[in-house]
Amino acid sequence: MSTPNNGERILTFAQAIKEALAEELRRDPTVFIIGEDVAEAGTAFKVLTGLVDEFGPERVIDSPISEAGITGLGVGAAMTGMRPVVDIMFGDFITLTMDQMVNQAAKIHYMSGGKFKVPMVLRTTMGATRRSAAQHSQSLHTWFSHVPGLKVAVPSTPYDAKGLLKAAIRDDNPVAFFEDKMMYQTKGHVPAEEYVIPLGVADIKREGSDISLVATSSMVYVALDAAVKLAEIGISAEVVDPRTTLPLDGQTIVESAKKTSRAIVIDEGYEQYGVTAEIASVIADGAFYYLDAPVKRMGAMNVPIPFSPALEDLTVPTAEQVVNVAKMLCGRA
Repeated sequence: MSTPNNGERILTFAQAIKEALAEELRRDPTVFIIGEDVAEAGTAFKVLTGLVDEFGPERVIDSPISEAGITGLGVGAAMTGMRPVVDIMFGDFITLTMDQMVNQAAKIHYMSGGKFKVPMVLRTTMGATRRSAAQHSQSLHTWFSHVPGLKVAVPSTPYDAKGLLKAAIRDDNPVAFFEDKMMYQTKGHVPAEEYVIPLGVADIKREGSDISLVATSSMVYVALDAAVKLAEIGISAEVVDPRTTLPLDGQTIVESAKKTSRAIVIDEGYEQYGVTAEIASVIADGAFYYLDAPVKRMGAMNVPIPFSPALEDLTVPTAEQVVNVAKMLCGRA
């Protein structure tokens, strides 16, 4: 970490995640981490390097290769008073956790008449353009966002990552926490003092008056880049970061669309039946009479993600594409 001249403390996204986990492990003895390569290797992306040295292998636990097994262990531990953080190395592997998360963790509180709760966090990754091919590059956060009883966080900045992760660990509901693997070295201001960001509260990353760019996770940076380019041609873009897809802060999103009268929703998940569709429908329903143009949505191309760099780069929305759609909506194409 570094401290610039103005006194702000700068951390990478990965450092913010690690710091949040370390603080919660120190604060609450019921918190523990379990997953493949989380202890000795510090995860495949080295995010947790060194945690096992401070907290020991009883609280930072290397597991066998069984996503279903460790997630089921997490559900059971949470039901009996612990607060597990289950680490799933790649988001694509949540396919192996669906029964535990969707049929068990999400429903036990309801099915027990409130007698049981499942305060666990499932940490995993999302994001393409790492050249990891079709089974290690998907952004599948929409799946869990579809399920009542779960919460889903998709932080975009180091500040948000730390505050949301601390909130997720303290929440009495199961939370799926998606970190874009391409952003681990992204840097940003993270206060040294204690703070927690409530789940379900969106953030305006940039104020604007002509069009709203509602963007999640890595697409926040695409939207911010597009906003800079749009400003050069006289279009003022507001960038809204939902920060969590479940619960979704529809009020903030709708109020932004009402103010600007135009909206584009941008997400790295597949466009069909995705996060963009849900948020676009929220905007259309809540701001219909304020809109001067149809709500547009931009997501990952509806194809398996290619290994070829030239092809993979085409599957994810870019700032230039956002600029072109925004110009069209604003009558500047």
